[in-house]
Amino acid sequence: MNQNLKLNELNAEISACRKCPRLVAWREQVAREKRKAYLGHEYWGKPVPGFGDPHGRIFVVGLAPGAHGSNRTGRQFTGDASGNFLYPALYRAGFSNQPDSVDRDDGLVLTDLYTAPVCRCAPPDNKPSPAEMANCQPFLERELQLLQPIVIVVLGRIAFESILRIYSKNSIGEKRSQAGVKFSHGALYHFPASSLIQHPFTLLCSYHPSQQNTLTGRLTVEMFDQIWSTARELIER
Repeated sequence: MNQNLKLNELNAEISACRKCPRLVAWREQVAREKRKAYLGHEYWGKPVPGFGDPHGRIFVVGLAPGAHGSNRTGRQFTGDASGNFLYPALYRAGFSNQPDSVDRDDGLVLTDLYTAPVCRCAPPDNKPSPAEMANCQPFLERELQLLQPIVIVVLGRIAFESILRIYSKNSIGEKRSQAGVKFSHGALYHFPASSLIQHPFTLLCSYHPSQQNTLTGRLTVEMFDQIWSTARELIER
């Protein structure tokens, strides 16, 4: 079975998931009631699958769909402020064919990069519970196993902690100590092969491109561009 088909089957499974009653109720309520600006839109209202190049060497991990962003459009980082900051940066770095992400049919294509959230459903107040994230973790593990990335870019502390949990669970032999492995913008960590990712990989940390960070200046365009420049250098070594 080829890579595209495997990912398509996984994405169909993700989109049909109903494991978390609170998230199912919320995402579907938002899709019914809609925001005034999007009354004419048909909301996705389901778990959001991963998106990007099926052979991408860079895997980008976000947090969760926005209620009126990905929960509306059905595509990761599409139709919200975070995507409006992310995709222009990917375009400048040569990972995207266009700087805009409006809907699933806008022609956006990612090259050498795949992206997926820790939590697949829009959570109330953008805060998925630990149990809800645990329900989603097998999806992320299967994506990582399929893509075998060289670089994992985590957008925010929750994504960082999720990848550490996955790595610890799948490490080979004596578990690597995570003492000193702390989240900070621009931090780089090198990990040996695991039973999930069968070669060494690099974990690259970035602040999440949420308005909470971009409008306050905590994450600037220059800071974000440096992340993607570093990711490019890592895969081309």
